[in-house]
Amino acid sequence: MLGIALLAGLAACEAPEPVVIDGSSEEAFAASAAAARAQLPMDERLVFDRALNTFGARSHREKDVDAYRRRTFDGMTAQDVVADARARGLGEE
Repeated sequence: MLGIALLAGLAACEAPEPVVIDGSSEEAFAASAAAARAQLPMDERLVFDRALNTFGARSHREKDVDAYRRRTFDGMTAQDVVADARARGLGEE
């Protein structure tokens, strides 16, 4: 009985599933990006914020920058965004 209680307790302590950013609309993007950001440690939140705010440098041809941002990050987790930003040198000070 104690073993079952221990296993149940451990299962409850598991990390939540990472939030996937939804770029289907402005509202869905804002809500899912905020939820994804909340799952990051503070130092990675800064990298995440920088990535979301500097994505426009990727393409100067886009007329609808907000739609481009939603397409760019759609389907990514916060960790994916941070890893991509670091690969592009945004996480380095």
